[in-house]
Amino acid sequence: MLAKRFGSTGQPFNVLVILGHPRSDSFCGALAEAFCQGARAAGVQLRRLDLSKLEFDPDLHTPSPNDQPLEDDLCEARELFLWADHLVFVYPTWWGTAPALLKGFLDRLMAPGFAFKTCEGGTGYQGLLQGRSAQLITTMDTPPLVHRLLYRQPGKNALARATLGFCGIRPVRSLVFGSVKNASANQREEWVARAERQGRRLQQGRITRMERFRHKTGAWLRSLRLQFYPMSWVAYAIGALAASPGNPVLGTSVFWVGYLCLFLLEVATVLINELIDLPTDQRNRYFNAFTGGSRVLVDGSLSQQEVKVGIGVALLGLLTSTIWLLSLSTGAPIAIIAVLGVLTVLAIGYTAPPLKLSYRGLGEVDVAVTHSLGVLLCGYVFLGGTWNDPTPWLLSVPMLLGILPSITLAGIPDLQADALVSKRTLAVRFGFKNALRIALFFVLLSAAAALTWQVLGLANGAYSGIAWLVVPHAVLLTWLLYRQIRIDRDPGRIDGLVVASLGYVVWFGLVPLLRLAL
Repeated sequence: MLAKRFGSTGQPFNVLVILGHPRSDSFCGALAEAFCQGARAAGVQLRRLDLSKLEFDPDLHTPSPNDQPLEDDLCEARELFLWADHLVFVYPTWWGTAPALLKGFLDRLMAPGFAFKTCEGGTGYQGLLQGRSAQLITTMDTPPLVHRLLYRQPGKNALARATLGFCGIRPVRSLVFGSVKNASANQREEWVARAERQGRRLQQGRITRMERFRHKTGAWLRSLRLQFYPMSWVAYAIGALAASPGNPVLGTSVFWVGYLCLFLLEVATVLINELIDLPTDQRNRYFNAFTGGSRVLVDGSLSQQEVKVGIGVALLGLLTSTIWLLSLSTGAPIAIIAVLGVLTVLAIGYTAPPLKLSYRGLGEVDVAVTHSLGVLLCGYVFLGGTWNDPTPWLLSVPMLLGILPSITLAGIPDLQADALVSKRTLAVRFGFKNALRIALFFVLLSAAAALTWQVLGLANGAYSGIAWLVVPHAVLLTWLLYRQIRIDRDPGRIDGLVVASLGYVVWFGLVPLLRLAL
């Protein structure tokens, strides 16, 4: 399947060349013909579509494109789009974008139900033309460098990203020829020859090695879910600074090798979550950047075997970096191994058997503990502190309570999918409304803790002044949650609430970090 998707060498695939110039005998027509000659020599299955020869109305006269019947030529064009694995658009750039003919063709053709559909997850839309790639070949009178730097390539961005990319067609590469009006006959002949060579390159596959590399690299980066790492680093840094006040902790090798251990542990954890949570991720209708997984297994960007290899590499790296840390740290080796070992068990046990804490109703507590006390205590012990000192424990309590609202709310969009696979999050166990009430309770409790720590000067005054930030934010969150509780509707996306709750967590990390660092 992947070989077909990426058009590897030796795998046949279909190429549709679309000439978007209003005149077939134009220079764009010569480029299209040259590309076709090269593509035929490459041995691909080739069809060509000259828009100037089609009979159709480029204007929409109805509220929806689907309400306007397609002409016979557009019906045939749709069949060709579905037939093609690789789409090649050849057109001039006029006024910074594609000609009206090509724009009208796409307006009529790329309609809901054919090119995309609405959905509850992601951005709210899903492309329906996945598994296809595209090539843009365009001419312009503006020098290409000026067009790129001064005008920011509006036509290319509109077609490659907002149209083809939106409909799931990726990658989309671009080949620009210009300035045409100043080009000599020899220059034009060279451009035609280059278009022909571009067609011949299809013999090596429709996706280049670099594009495959970028695709795979992007998939791995998405799988890591790096948006969750900053808070772990902040908690770890707080612990490290508290263990060695007044010293340049953040510049030491012990600090960064210790964080490397935690980073690799988090990598292993999120990849294990991807594997075990795949059944719920496949059913999740309300996924976004913070819930529903990274989707790399759901959309096939990575295979399960690749993810398993990634887990193995991360765990091996964790073991190696732990040995490195032990050779550098002045902390007690037994304490370092014990604290990091317990954190590893709790982190991996979030989804991995035999613990499977998130499937037993303990996932929210597990995340709150590991991302507050767990990493903070690691920072404290790695930098020479003792695990039973009250300082890291006191530092972690407000942070732990501040994390619980966001992790509880994050389970609401996943509620239906989690219930189908018996993943017993708080939202599944207690229901949508009660999960909101639980989040509200922890907002009030964490705000009270922040105020108490500030008034009493606990944790060496690390939370001094935090109430001025946390209390107003808690009031906002309380109002948002109360309003959500009163709304009579089924659970679904609550993006605004999730973002507001994640922003709330920031204060519990930022304030003590700055207090201890300055």
